[in-house]
Amino acid sequence: MSTVARTDWQTAPVPEDAEGWISRAAEVAAVLATDAAARDKAGATPHEEVRLLKDSGLVTLLGPVEHGGGGQDWPTAYRVVREVAKADGSIGQLLGYHYLWNWAARLVGTREQWEQVEAEAARNRWFFGGAVNPRDADVIVRDEGGTLTFTGRKTFSTGSKVSDVTVLEGVLEGTEDHVFAIVPSDSEGLTFHDDWDNIGQRLTESGGVTLDAVRVPWSAAAGYVDKRFRPRVYNTLNVPTIQLVFVSFYLGIAAGALETAATYTRAKSRPWLHGGHDRAVDEPYVLDTYGDLTAKLWAVEALADTVAAEGQKLHDDPDAVTEQARGEFEVRVAAVKARATDVALEITSRIFEVTGARATASAEGLDRFWRNVRTHTLHDPVAYKRREVGRHVLTGELPQPTWYS
Repeated sequence: MSTVARTDWQTAPVPEDAEGWISRAAEVAAVLATDAAARDKAGATPHEEVRLLKDSGLVTLLGPVEHGGGGQDWPTAYRVVREVAKADGSIGQLLGYHYLWNWAARLVGTREQWEQVEAEAARNRWFFGGAVNPRDADVIVRDEGGTLTFTGRKTFSTGSKVSDVTVLEGVLEGTEDHVFAIVPSDSEGLTFHDDWDNIGQRLTESGGVTLDAVRVPWSAAAGYVDKRFRPRVYNTLNVPTIQLVFVSFYLGIAAGALETAATYTRAKSRPWLHGGHDRAVDEPYVLDTYGDLTAKLWAVEALADTVAAEGQKLHDDPDAVTEQARGEFEVRVAAVKARATDVALEITSRIFEVTGARATASAEGLDRFWRNVRTHTLHDPVAYKRREVGRHVLTGELPQPTWYS
């Protein structure tokens, strides 16, 4: 990986506002872009890429300023993820998931718990992974007095082999109570499997994980006091928040595809021999296609930014979040998730129409954008997102909180 501009971060001032952090993300993206296609093809564990996220400070974006964090909000985090994903969709996903798992303590934990986690994470520039996949059988959590043990297997554990800490989740044996806890990724009994071999998002380290009696002190069980969980409606914001992270790297990948294709069209595409034009950039159908795709992307980006701002109001006052407000927010998130999926798939597919046959050469790497979007947009059926919106429009029904709504 190129080291261009990386050393500047050691002496450069820490960004103080959202635009500064987005600019920092653009610097990171510029480094990633230099060899993105080659790294995608190699599929190596992204240790250097994660080091880049740490060195730049992006991993501390949501952390408290007094402990070395960026002190930024979720709308900024989404923009940062989008910026990084323009260059590398895998690393954009890793960063987005990191923000989610870093926030997990605040989502379900007590104030004392999340303040401690966020302080340690910012000071040490932890990179977070997560072993939470609702489609698998529940991990069994056993109460062994002063400790808990987590035992089971999850098919996906994004960020596994490059993480410093991992979020675990399971069900307390004999109950229906879920337990979240954060443990060091090198904890005894935690085994990450090298079995992620999909067509896209190749560098996300999203392989399986086995938990063999991973021990956790009861004090680390997020949100539990005297072995009893204290629920809040805010706990249910996990799904709309993670879905907006998905939206962010879908739109980032789409924007990166469009920018990369435009560069190719300017420099390499040839005009059609019967079109009557000397340059590809003068072809009417080329101009129309780029205009059409750009307009669609801009529209969804604007909707995503608006919905992110709506969500931040809920994050600003967690104790005031009501079921009504949460449900209305989820409907808005479902709408933008559906549109982002559609526009990202369209852009990453149609760029070949305006770059030409030679653009399909593997050396160009243009296929990685479509492969990345196609792989992750299968996470959950977008039809169910549209259904949430339709039901609310026609009947006023709000989505009930589940692992996917």
